[in-house]
Amino acid sequence: MIGTHVISDPVFDALAAGGGGPEAVRLLRQARRSRNLLLLRRILDGPCAAAAEPAADLLARVERAAPAVARSVIDASSFGTWAARATSDCPAHRHGGCTAGDLGALAAVAAVRAGLGTEITVPVHDGVLRLPGLGTATRLGPAGEALVVVTPRPEAGCQVDIRLPGEVRPLPRDPGRAGHDWQPVAFLEARHRGLALRVPLETADPRLPCLDTASARPAAWQELLRSAWRLLVDSHPGRAEELAAGLGGIVPLPAPARGVTSATSRHAFGTVLASWPADPDRLALTLLHEFQHSKLSALADLVTLHEPDGRPRLYAPWRPDPRPPAGLLQGIYAHLGDLAFWQQRCAGRPEPERADAAWRLALTRAQAERGVTEAASRLRLTRLGARFLDRAAQTVRAVHVDPGPARVAARVEAGAEAVWRLRWAEADGTGIKQLAELWRARLPAGALPADAVRPASGPVSGPGPEFGRWAAKQRGAHRAPPATEAAAAVAAEPDRAERWAGLAASAAEERLPGAGVLRRRTEVVRDLYRELTTDARTPEQTRPPDPLSLAAWLTGAPESGKTDTDRGQDTGT
Repeated sequence: MIGTHVISDPVFDALAAGGGGPEAVRLLRQARRSRNLLLLRRILDGPCAAAAEPAADLLARVERAAPAVARSVIDASSFGTWAARATSDCPAHRHGGCTAGDLGALAAVAAVRAGLGTEITVPVHDGVLRLPGLGTATRLGPAGEALVVVTPRPEAGCQVDIRLPGEVRPLPRDPGRAGHDWQPVAFLEARHRGLALRVPLETADPRLPCLDTASARPAAWQELLRSAWRLLVDSHPGRAEELAAGLGGIVPLPAPARGVTSATSRHAFGTVLASWPADPDRLALTLLHEFQHSKLSALADLVTLHEPDGRPRLYAPWRPDPRPPAGLLQGIYAHLGDLAFWQQRCAGRPEPERADAAWRLALTRAQAERGVTEAASRLRLTRLGARFLDRAAQTVRAVHVDPGPARVAARVEAGAEAVWRLRWAEADGTGIKQLAELWRARLPAGALPADAVRPASGPVSGPGPEFGRWAAKQRGAHRAPPATEAAAAVAAEPDRAERWAGLAASAAEERLPGAGVLRRRTEVVRDLYRELTTDARTPEQTRPPDPLSLAAWLTGAPESGKTDTDRGQDTGT
């Protein structure tokens, strides 16, 4: 099943622009299958081979008897996440608890689907045996493993028994139905205008943070997916065809304290992780957004888009924390799906729905465009990476946004970037003191301190409620307050980040000379302002400097030495 995979120029360009079509998705899915098999080969050639060999042999038997079944298991999210874990981190293989042994559960599922008689050992964790894509057996006691026995029936299907010390636990005749201590994986189905979708509501993958079947409420997901599918087929037929060709499952997540959370695993092609989205529109948007991540992850297996540099140091407007290069590109690409959604929502909608969609479209476009400029200026892109980013940028810039929402979005994004800089960027203290001396001497500004961004550690939340209130006020304001007024607010409370956000937004809207520095080197202006206001040396200098004058003075000053970005590019770290 391992093959050679070639992406033609037209397919690459179509993918880079955000689409690609069902044929491109099938190509990516086939490439991911080859990758999964290569990872399996690596495991079988390594120290964990003994734990994986019985299950690998069973998969080979299934492949000979029912090739489509074997492909469906190897394509599934659970195989990709298992293979990635087993090849990258298996510290327990010397102690008999090898991660590679979890392949037994996947091989058992393949045997059940193929109706192939077998016996295979499957791990049991805390009394729970999980068969991804099939179901979960609970209350199995303290045993660390069980024997799954598959016996073909003469009429149809097979009998599945879980054998434990002193006990045989039969599964229901139809494993898709609930039984005693058995929770099946539900399959969700939708069909509209001849386009069908059938995906598991995956509640049995031990490596993904899924809810159990009862908590997931499969019937509610089923109804929601039908409505979302109608919306996608009617409004985004090309994207719906892609989903029909590549969506592999939905993993129900626990609900967060507020809102909806969604994600993908780069090892689980076509699988969307999402908490309950509450309405069809939100589910449709989630599917579009998260499937973009899967497409780019699979494409990145085939082509190199940027030079290595995994450190999180880049600004991504949609995230509160610094991002690594791959994360920035992923965010840009996922926003192409969001743009398609909100662009369509702006058409033919009554107020206030259209006004809300227009605002979200404007904000999404502003964020995507800023992400593109960040990637273009700070990543060492390969030839294909530059081409990829150029096609993505064309898609972003082709989106028309109403002037009013566009102006508000630009204002909010200027403020958001300023707050991000104050949170994560650090200006060299020596460089700040040198700039202060030049300012006092009424000389031109010297070089700006190096651009240093510290990485995040632990969970990271957003910029906080004060900034949220500031941003919310912008939507109701036709124009930003005068920059002079915003500068006075900074002088009154220079330690409040939202004051600097307001100044950056007002300066940008008025196109003042220091607007760029206030937005993209906010920490330098803030630290220089502090230095000058806390170390007044003569009566003449006791009057605080004007933040706008400082920013204008700093405009055009060169960077000092190499930035974090440049150093990372040289070392390849």
